[in-house]
Formats: sequence, structure tokens, C-alpha cells
Amino acid sequence: MVDDKSKAGKPNILIVDDISTNLVILSEMVKSTGCIPRPVISVKQAQAAINKKPPQLILLDISMPDIDGFEFCAMLKADVKTRDIPIIFISALDSVEDKIKGFRLGAVDYIAKPFEKEEVTLRLNTHLKIYKMQQELESYNKRLHKMVNDQVDKITGDQKNILYAMSDLIEMRNKEDQSAKNFGTNCRMLAISLQFSPRFDSEITTAFIDEIEIASTLRDIGTLSISDSILDKPQELNEEEWDIIKKHPSDGKAYLEKVHANNPQNSFLEMASEITAYHHENWDGTGYPYGKKGVEIPLAARVTAVIDTFCALNKKRPYREAYSVEESLEIMKEETGKRFDPDIMEVFFMIYKQLKL
Repeated sequence: MVDDKSKAGKPNILIVDDISTNLVILSEMVKSTGCIPRPVISVKQAQAAINKKPPQLILLDISMPDIDGFEFCAMLKADVKTRDIPIIFISALDSVEDKIKGFRLGAVDYIAKPFEKEEVTLRLNTHLKIYKMQQELESYNKRLHKMVNDQVDKITGDQKNILYAMSDLIEMRNKEDQSAKNFGTNCRMLAISLQFSPRFDSEITTAFIDEIEIASTLRDIGTLSISDSILDKPQELNEEEWDIIKKHPSDGKAYLEKVHANNPQNSFLEMASEITAYHHENWDGTGYPYGKKGVEIPLAARVTAVIDTFCALNKKRPYREAYSVEESLEIMKEETGKRFDPDIMEVFFMIYKQLKL
């Protein structure tokens, strides 16, 4: 048991040579470095040994029957499991061409026969140290990558929580809006579908999709400053009341910009501000409050406007019954090119059945 424990921390070196005398000599040299020699006489045996336990380094003869050292080296370097194992060629073939070929195949060194103990020992120790440093660096990089990802996830989670909290305020204010919990999911679904359109594939990224799912739920945050008597009025609004309603995009934008100023790294708030400000703008420029048109309207706001209208038409209001899905689609078809981006609507009409109301 003591021997097994002492061996556990020692590097093991695979020695591949079809001449038994060379295996004995090299094994003794490997032992003198404090490493464990694993001598084999063929590539077949070498493959079995590697499968059983990967070595820290391979001493590989070139002139062997069946598969020579060059071919075996190429096989090892082509396999993701063994490509990083350092290979040192040991051979009587010591021409410049042979050495160049060995290095091109991925070997780290080349020792010509007959070999000297001091030379072999020095080169083994050098390459084992390099390999150990590479493994430690790779391990460090993995840990660093995980730490960075964990931190990014935490920051992203904190950013989302800010928007979730504000979204809850809006939902509590508008209790009759049964589609609020599905609104973000619907915007995400439409955005994902737009990715498959050549018109939008360069604009809609994974980040865009993640952001619009949450940011879109804040579209009406400006209504928090509007009195219940207007929001809950059972009759249609008069002109003065409509003027108040039309201010909610700019009021919401101003509020979110203040929050964003205190959280400048929050990309969700940046998109939420755009959506809030422009989701009532129309494709033909007749919307409010800024009169923007076409692609002047941010894409996230144009996507949100489509889902917002579809959900609103299918929802009962104090002054009207809910429209059926078919009636809603007919209304939206008439508004395509006027209120809505025609390219977005083309995709919307193909995926509307997947939306949740």
C-alpha cells in the first residue's frame, strides 16, 4: 500500500520501442528522474496502456513494425484526448529531414540513438516541467473562466431583479391585465422567430432575445403616474384624458433613464427605456409621442408594439368586449404598413398560434 501511495503522485512515462534492450535502458533512465516507466513493444500495446491511464509524456521510437512512430504520433495528435501529451522521438534516424518531420507532426523533442543518460534525464525533466506548467495554467484558466461566468450570472441576475420588481408594480396596478405574465414570453417568441428572417438575423442576437423578454414588461411603467379614474374609466376617454394617456411613454422613459443613470451597466434597463418611449410610435409616423416612423423606431419597440396590440385586442375592456383571435388578426392586417412594420407582421402571422393570451 505504501508503494501505491508513493506512486500516485509520480508522473508516468510511456516508452514505446520494439527493442527490449532499449526499453530496459530507458526504463532505468526514467526511474532515475523519479518517474514511473511504462515500457511497451508496439503501438497496439501503447494504445491499450494510454486507454488504461494517460501518461504525462511519451518516449516514442520511429522504426517499428506495422505502425511506425511518425504515424502513431499523427494519430495521437489527431485525438482530442491525447493531443496535449508531449511526445519525444527516440531514434537512430537523426537526419535533418527526420527531425523536421517529427516536429511538424507535433513532437516536442528528438533524441538520437545511442542516447546518453544525462541528455535523456535533462530533456525529460525539462518537458515534464513544461507539461506540468501547461496543465496548471489550463486548470487556472478553467477556474478563472468559472469565476468570471459566476460573476456575470450574478450581475445579470441582479439586473433582472430590478426589472422584475418594477414589472410587479405595473402588474399590481393593472390587475385586470391577465396577459401580463405571458407578455414577455410572447415578445421573446416573436424575437426568436424573427431571427430566422434575413431581414433581422443580424440585429436580433441572443442578448436581444433575453433582454426583450423582461424589458418589454415595463412598456407601460409611465401609467403609474396616471390616476385610476382615467385608467379604470368604464367609458371611452375624452380628448383631454387621451392627452394624459399619451404622455405615459415619455414619462416612463424619463423614469427609466433616471434608474439607468444609477445602474449604467444594466443593458435590460437601456432596452426597457427604448421600448417604453417608442412602443406607441407607428410605422407610418402617425403614432405618439415623438412621431417617429419606419426604422427610426427601435426594433425592440416595434416587436413589443405588435405583441402589445395583439394582447390588448384579445382582452376585455370596461367599454368593450374582447375581440376574438380572428377579429384581432383582421384588424392587425389592416394596420400592417401603417401602424406595424410589415416585415415583422409577416413573421407574426406565421407564429401567432404559439403565443399565450
